[in-house]
Amino acid sequence: MKASRLERIASEAVAATQRELPTDIRGAARAVPVHFESAPGPDVLAEGFEPDLLGLFTGRPHGEEPGAGDAAPAQIHIYTANLWDFAGEDVGAYREEVRLTYLHELGHFLGWDEDQLAARGLD
Repeated sequence: MKASRLERIASEAVAATQRELPTDIRGAARAVPVHFESAPGPDVLAEGFEPDLLGLFTGRPHGEEPGAGDAAPAQIHIYTANLWDFAGEDVGAYREEVRLTYLHELGHFLGWDEDQLAARGLD
């Protein structure tokens, strides 16, 4: 499937997920930009992440005070080609994997660690 179509489907899935969020989280979720990319770039891979990474949160979590070296704003990255492969090239499964990946990365933005994400079924 073309990258532009994968991005459109992913963008629609994220928007739908945001609409379903509780009101107290929805505003924070809409404040963090979501970037759709085919796969992680060389800079992400150089940090030790695997090439088949599905998503990534970067920047300072919501509500955390700025510290030294905090240059990058909070962002969520969704890797569409990797998610498409992970979903077995099935559109329905792809939408669901985008939703889960977005929620996982949003959890990091909200300050949740891996154990807290797992407790919410977002591991």
